[in-house]
Amino acid sequence: MRQSRAGQETRVSDGHAERLTEYVSSVARERRWPNQRPRDAATLIVIDRGGAAPKVLMGKRHHGHKFMPGKFVFPGGRIEADDRRMPAEGALPPPVEAALIARTVRPSPSRGRALALTAIRETYEETGLMIGRRAESMPAGPRAGSWASFFERGILPDLGAVHFIGRAITPPRRPKRFDTRFFAIDREAIALEEPGFVGPDKELVELLWVEVEEAMKLDLPPITVVMLQELERRAEEGFGHELPVPFYYERQKRFVRELLGPA
Repeated sequence: MRQSRAGQETRVSDGHAERLTEYVSSVARERRWPNQRPRDAATLIVIDRGGAAPKVLMGKRHHGHKFMPGKFVFPGGRIEADDRRMPAEGALPPPVEAALIARTVRPSPSRGRALALTAIRETYEETGLMIGRRAESMPAGPRAGSWASFFERGILPDLGAVHFIGRAITPPRRPKRFDTRFFAIDREAIALEEPGFVGPDKELVELLWVEVEEAMKLDLPPITVVMLQELERRAEEGFGHELPVPFYYERQKRFVRELLGPA
């Protein structure tokens, strides 16, 4: 196994890393846009373990979107200023915090915390699912935008229940570039489900709870295919917070997979 300056370029005996990097590298991509710096973003995989096989929540994007129209995705989006100020229940587990600050410019635990909150906020905005715990009293915090709904309902987002399972940077010269952190959480962490967030005039037109094997048959972005397989691998290895986190990025037009986490 070869060390890199930021992590480990993984070579596992069953070919898992090689198979996924080969797949995501082989996807044809137009590269006709001016290059831009990737923006911080986060997404959340909600897992339902209540049946014989685990299911994940996926949403179908509106066909009118310029970005990934009609694709099935996990809820998520860009970080916002209020994500840095929102109070929360609990704290990120130390291994999660360590993996989030690895391979970042000006590493900061507060940035990792904000990204986890971004995933929770975006999930609410796109699906109506409010991740968190009911609080006896609400502390000071941003009372505008989507976080205002959490305050109105007396719910604090729960960081202790969050797993960090992957990170990926969009290749250069694409129309939009993101440095996306992929989080996962159990469906039991949902404190409230509100209707009216999904429909023909919304960002997501359909929601599905689907087993991973069936999800792989949907129209998915390539990195979503990769993260579903990383999710399965993580489950096989016990789904512990201490497991290293795969990080995908492009080097010389080929994807590299590194592992992030505590030294």
